[in-house]
Amino acid sequence: MYQAACHCGAVRFSLRLTDGLRTARRCNCSLCRMRGAVAVSANLSDITVTQGEEALTLYQFNTHEAKHYFCSKCGVYTFHQRRSKPHQYGVNVACVQGMSPFDPEMPVYEGRNHPKTAQTAA
Repeated sequence: MYQAACHCGAVRFSLRLTDGLRTARRCNCSLCRMRGAVAVSANLSDITVTQGEEALTLYQFNTHEAKHYFCSKCGVYTFHQRRSKPHQYGVNVACVQGMSPFDPEMPVYEGRNHPKTAQTAA
């Protein structure tokens, strides 16, 4: 189990990663490009918000399938429910105690041309 928090500490959560840092990646969709976060994978059932659930703010765009959560106090992206794998969260590595987005080399996930976007546009 890992412990994680936003920058100001208003939102705290514990999590179990699906495969450690091996799932770490960046995405090049419009939102991920702008926030620049590295995300690791956790199953929905493996994250527990232990403090500040009321401080989480939800942001959705485009297909409104993915659910991006931010701290409403400091603005830090904490995690998001993926549209590519709705049973998983992508978790901001920078929020996880003892991890840094600068440590591993990150693959880039092709989010600009997501298959679900093409299906929706048709």
